[in-house]
Parts: sequence; structure tokens; C-alpha cells
Amino acid sequence: MSVLAIGLSHRTAPVALLERVSVTGDALAKLLHDVQGDPCVAEAMVVSTCNRVEVYVTVDRFHAAVTAVSRLLGVHSGVPVEELTPHLYVHYEERAVEHLFSVVCGLDSMSVGEGQILGQVRRSLKLAQRRGTVGATLNELVQQALRVGKRAHHETGIDQAGASLVTAGLTLAGDLAGRRALVVGAGSMSSLAAATLARAGVTDIVVANRTYDRGARLAESVGGRAVEFSAVADELAGADLVITCTGAGRHVITPGMLTRPVFLLDLALPHDIDPAVRAVPGVTLVDLETIQDSGVGAREGDAVESVRALVAEELRAYLDAERASRVTPTVVALRSKAADVVESELGRLLMRMPDLDERARDEVAMTVQRVVDKLLHEPTVRVKRLATCPGGDHYAEALRELFGLDPKMPEAVREVEL
Repeated sequence: MSVLAIGLSHRTAPVALLERVSVTGDALAKLLHDVQGDPCVAEAMVVSTCNRVEVYVTVDRFHAAVTAVSRLLGVHSGVPVEELTPHLYVHYEERAVEHLFSVVCGLDSMSVGEGQILGQVRRSLKLAQRRGTVGATLNELVQQALRVGKRAHHETGIDQAGASLVTAGLTLAGDLAGRRALVVGAGSMSSLAAATLARAGVTDIVVANRTYDRGARLAESVGGRAVEFSAVADELAGADLVITCTGAGRHVITPGMLTRPVFLLDLALPHDIDPAVRAVPGVTLVDLETIQDSGVGAREGDAVESVRALVAEELRAYLDAERASRVTPTVVALRSKAADVVESELGRLLMRMPDLDERARDEVAMTVQRVVDKLLHEPTVRVKRLATCPGGDHYAEALRELFGLDPKMPEAVREVEL
């Protein structure tokens, strides 16, 4: 099975299209189920964020899988596949792995180096695990990708390479001192927004969330106050800075709710704020498309180059280990066949020499086993090392041909110390 990644992101599609394709909640689970249920797909995981919608699958038929996944993205988003196709990217095998590693490190984010993608990919994996759509291949790959992402953030300065989306958006708001802020939502992005406001010296922070208790906890953490979600319209009348990220899937702020000049930062996808508010005098709306067009936080430097080198290093290590694992069944089959030969010959010896005492039998058995182990050690070590080189599969094929091995036989998959 090979890894295939299909998707679209802020790099290939306008925010308006990403908004239409984005899936969350039950819709995300349904897309995941339908992708994994396609005959072309063995394993599946879907990453859906405000910046990207990507489907990772393991397949044995490339073209059929690309067609199937593209069609399902169209079906679940309601966007005709002909409209989607120009914006889709397809990565296969090595490129798919490299792309995932780059994504979790923040290299492919709208705001380079942002760390939230790590948590988003982790949640995507957990959903796929709960739904039973990932197996050994994707599970191992994504776990490794998350480790790579942690390395990037711990060992390089990628966190400072570009501002987070929140910081990038608030940069466009100007001076924050003395302003009254309303945060709508209490998820990870809203929590980051509230913390950023507090660090910037904003002391009047109001949090509105559907679940009041969760909003109250966030408000308490930043020295603010919480209100019921139904109070958003009233709070807007006194706010001059509003940040929203609710995941409501509909507009929670509309033009009729605004009665005074206000700066609005909409970090949600689909959007929380009706774009028509831009027509209201004194209202400034910054959304993901605005941030993308502004170029704020898109600078790259030495930290980015360090992460790229780290990704290349980890990619080589992953591919070497993956290629080596392909010869494992052959090595196990060779060891298994040798063990069967030893057992058979010792049985024949005992039939010919029934009077051989137990101590002598054990010594003969240990001697024969040592001879076999020494003969097999060098070729098995070499074939595993050579498997990491281009064309390494040929060495395993040669072993199978020379020794008449069938690595798919049941006895070949038992545990053997290699």
C-alpha cells in the first residue's frame, strides 16, 4: 500500500472556496467514513482546518483513488468536482510523506511556523482512530509526523518565523491599548486570541460562548468576564474590538447588529461574520482572506531553513525504515525455513541414533542452530541495509528466488528475532 494525499489549501484556493469545502463535526466523520469505504482505499484520515482540507489515504491503485477521493470531496462539499479540480494538489508516496511533515511543522501554514496545526492533525488522527479508518501505515506515519513537528518547534526558532493568525490579524488592528474587546467563542483559537489580547495589555475582555462555563473559564484565565452567547448583540454596542471563531457554520454577527465603529477579526471558517458588514460606516472587517492578502506573518528566515533541513532528515529516516520493513517478511520467511530444516534434520538424526543421550542431543541441536544463525546473520543484515537504497527491493526478490521463499505463508509471519 502507498500513501496518497489529496487536498486544497490557502496556497491553491481562495478562502471563499475553502469555506465551502471545509467540513466539521458529523460532516467530517461522514466524509471520513465514505472515503475509507471506497474500494480503492484501505486507510483514511481527513485534516480540515481554516487553511486546508486534506485527505490522506493508503491505496494500491493511484489513478482510481485520486478519482474516488476527488469525487467524494465534491459530493460532501457540494462543490462540483470540475470546480474543485483546478485547486486540488496530489502528493504520492515520498511526496505525500514530505508534505505531511512540512504541514505539521508549520511550513505550509498561512502564518509560517504557527503551532496550532500540530493539535489539529493530532485531533484528526484521534478521530480516524475512533472511527477505525486508520491502520498500521497511516497511524505510524502520522505519529512520526507529530514527532517531527514537536522537534521543529523545540529545536528551531520556527515559532518566531511568522506570527500566528491571531497576531497577524491583530497587527492590522493597530494599537490595542485602552480598547474594549469581545471574544466570541472559547475554543483553541479564541483562547489564543484572548491570551494575546491580555499580553498586549487589554484589560477589558468579554468572552461569549455557547457553553457558558467554558467561556467563564477562559474569561477567568485572562482577567475578563463571561456573558451568555445570547448577549453578543448587546455586548457589540460597547465593544471596539471583536474576535470571533465559533465554528457555528453560520453568521453570528450581521450588519444590523452593529451600531458603532468597530474592528472585527473573523478567524472562523465558515465565516462567523457576514462580509456585508463592510458596508457599515466605521466598521473594519479582517478575515482569513484579508490576512492572506496582507502578507502579514509570511516572512521566512534561518529558522525556516533549519526546519526544511530537519524535514529532509526525518524524511530520509522514515523512508529508510519503511523500505527496510518491506524486506522483513522475506527475512522472517528465510529464518522460518532454516528453523524447519534444523528441526527436520535433528528429527532424522534422532531416528538414526535413538540411543543418543539427552545431553548429547542438546549439544548437537545447539551446534546446528549456531551454524545456521551464523550463516544467516550476514545476508539478513545486509539485505535489510541494502533495502534502504534505490532498487533495494531486488535484493529481497533475489533471496526469495534463491531459497524458494514465500513470505506470505502463515509460518512466515510469526515473531522471529531478526
